[in-house]
Amino acid sequence: MSKEHSSKIIELNEDLIENNDRLAAQNSKLLRKKNIRAFDFVGAIGAGKTAIIESIVERISNEYKVLVINGDVTTRIDADRIEQYGVKTIQINTGRECALNSYHISQVINHYDLSEIDILFIENVGNLICPSDFILGTEKRIVIVSITEGEWVIEKHPMLFKMSDIAIINKIDLLDVIDVNIEKMVSDAKKINPNLNIIKTSAITGENIPKLIKALEI
Repeated sequence: MSKEHSSKIIELNEDLIENNDRLAAQNSKLLRKKNIRAFDFVGAIGAGKTAIIESIVERISNEYKVLVINGDVTTRIDADRIEQYGVKTIQINTGRECALNSYHISQVINHYDLSEIDILFIENVGNLICPSDFILGTEKRIVIVSITEGEWVIEKHPMLFKMSDIAIINKIDLLDVIDVNIEKMVSDAKKINPNLNIIKTSAITGENIPKLIKALEI
């Protein structure tokens, strides 16, 4: 690849991220203006993002008007699961794109009746790499990993932990059957981002879900 061609690719990537950040700032301004709390959940496929959101909305849906945006390459399986708890959902299928970006979110919030939303949850596409490039304009980002991904998962994927406010280590109900050093996971996360609020959860048993809701200040 020539230096000129390589330079053009770098410039294109920089423009893409810069434009995304600019639109994310507009999203944030609109959400704040409408007093909507917004949270971006990121994590790999199978970490338990949908199950965690289900656990939260089950507990708060009687008190708040909740909208959940589900990002996935295809299908609306996750949105259908969450809808069972009486909240509104919007499925965004990204096709070849491996993460949601601020344009996706702007298209929703600029064409939705925002008076019908108190809290917006965004379930990003299952991936621990791509979402790090694209902020969405939310109040907080929550990164979720599970002990089934192994004790090295955080060390191998530091970027999202640097950019998140809360880290969830999920599926702790399996600690009796999976040999994993969960304290290493906690230590790795803290080394990457000393300001992270780290919460160990089980979406199955509900352990520490109230603690997570408190951390979200809901």
